[in-house]
Formats: sequence, structure tokens, C-alpha cells
Amino acid sequence: MTEEFIKGMIEWFKAGKNLPRRYAWEVILGAYSHFVKEESLVDLELQEGVTCDVIGDVHGQFYDLLNLYSLTGTPTENHCLLMNGDLVDRGSWSIEVILTAFAYKWLYPTRMFINRGNHEAKDMNRTYGFEGEAKHKHGEQTYKLFAHVFTTLPLATLVSATKAPTKTSTTTILSPKGLKRYFVVHGGLFSKDGVTLDEVRKIPRIGRQPGQDGLMCAHLFPFQLLWTDPQTLPGRGPSKRGVGIAFGPDITKKWCSLNGITCIIRSHEVRQDGYAVEHDGLCTTVFSAPNYVDQVGNKGAFIRIDAEGEQKYFQFEATPHPPMKPMAYAQGGLASLMM
Repeated sequence: MTEEFIKGMIEWFKAGKNLPRRYAWEVILGAYSHFVKEESLVDLELQEGVTCDVIGDVHGQFYDLLNLYSLTGTPTENHCLLMNGDLVDRGSWSIEVILTAFAYKWLYPTRMFINRGNHEAKDMNRTYGFEGEAKHKHGEQTYKLFAHVFTTLPLATLVSATKAPTKTSTTTILSPKGLKRYFVVHGGLFSKDGVTLDEVRKIPRIGRQPGQDGLMCAHLFPFQLLWTDPQTLPGRGPSKRGVGIAFGPDITKKWCSLNGITCIIRSHEVRQDGYAVEHDGLCTTVFSAPNYVDQVGNKGAFIRIDAEGEQKYFQFEATPHPPMKPMAYAQGGLASLMM
């Protein structure tokens, strides 16, 4: 894999062409060869001079992804990208999005990171478009390959500073080493207290589909972290999605204190400004699909973290795209926006 190949592939996609199946399989398997070596919780330490951009849901909005990459820059020795799940479904260029991300993972395995989202799952792909799109563009066997490779995606990433922070407050939670660190996960926390980072790290994920263990596993450990949402009320409550749970600011503070986490960075929900700082600064939502499904009118955003653990927020607007409606390959047309 080379930068030249990726640039040529992107131009091929912009011209409305499908990548030949042989090359698509090579890209998928190239990324897979790195995912299977990673633990369910990936450790990413930011050395001096290195930054990491955390990207939220993209949902098959390929032209917005290209604009986003022009703002973040592509992975380099001193710059990481961390895509926090839900790369596919909804938008009608999910294949182009996932192949581009996987190509960068293959080329830059220690600088391109991809967490699993709740939409990297068979049940969701069947309903929200990716299964139909993958079969249409590359055939059923290619979809089955994607479905397995999605199970190898890590479930979370621990982004750790390596330099002592110059900006803290009396409420800042630091690691045992006195450094800032961020738990980056698609959804959020669990239905029980006391879950440790080591427990997340050891979750057996490969080959597992959430649907095998209940209602999309939204109410069961270990896949809760792909589905849960923050709420303003303390404690835990039912999710507004109708499945799973929501967790309050007291739950977030208790968990961050237990594990020495400065902030949970999660995605999974539209935010009108592209991001929202919640739970007294201990939980931040970032969403990177602007004008979600061509209807919502929201901005997209990403978060840049440096070696001191300082965060900067960047917003961007939607980019024009060819006349293809969202959910073009979905069963039954446009479905609920809530999931």
C-alpha cells in the first residue's frame, strides 16, 4: 500500500467507479492483519510533538470525509487519526469511506486507529444500507468479509499524554502518573460500576456479533460501550433509543476517578455544533457527519489532542455531493434516525 495508491483510489471513487474486487479484498485484508493484533482497548501514547485527531461518526458521507481529511491531514509520523466508529450505514458511499479508512490503516498501522461503532454490525448493516451497498458494489462474499473484519475492530482506545499538563483545575482527574488521558469509545459506559480498563482490554470481541447475545447487546456487557448515551439526570435510566441505557454525570465521575481518566470522548449521537462538552467536562461527544443524512443541518467536528493532553475543537460544514440520496441501498428506504 502506498500514498499514491490511496490518492488514485480516491480519484477513482470521485469518478463514480468501483474499485476492482481483487483490490478491495487486498485493502480489507491488509487492514485486518493489523486489527487482529490489537487488544480490545488500544493504548496510544502521544510523544512530544505528536497529535491525535479524534473523529466521530462519518456514516458513509464520503465527500464530507474527504473535506474532513483535508482539515485533519492524513496520518504522518507526528500525527494520528482515530476514527471512533460508525463509518458505515446511512450515507450511500459507505464502501468508499471504509475502504479509504482501511487503506490508511494498512499503510500507517500505528498512526491510523479505528474503533468499532454500533453500526459495524450485521443487524445494523442489514437495515441501514451497508449490506445492500456492499453486495451491490462488490458482491455477497465481500460483504461477508467486511462483516467478519468489523468484529476485529478494537472497542476503545486509551489516548495518553506523555508530558505533564500545564493547565489543570482542582477537578481535573489525572492518571496514576499524573498525566491526562482520554478513554475514546463509540457509545459510553456500562450498566454496572467498577469496570476497569483491564477488563475492557481483555474483552473477547473477534467473531462476535452483538445480535448473538440479545437485543443488539445494548443491555449486556461487553457491547454496552458501543450503545450507551449520557443523560443529564444522575444515576442510570432507559435510553431514549428504546434499547440499552443512559448514564448520568455521577456515573461518569465515579468511573473516571476509578480509572484515572481525564475525560470520556464518545460519539454515537448528533450534536448540532458537531461536539458538546457534558457531565462537568468529563464526557465529550464528537460527531463528524455534517448535515447528517442531508436533513439535520448540524456541523461536523473533530478533537485534536496533544502530548500534554490539551484538547482543541474544530468545526466544519457539509460539502456538496453527487445527487445520491442517503439510505439508497437500505431495505425499505429511509429508516429511523435514532439508531
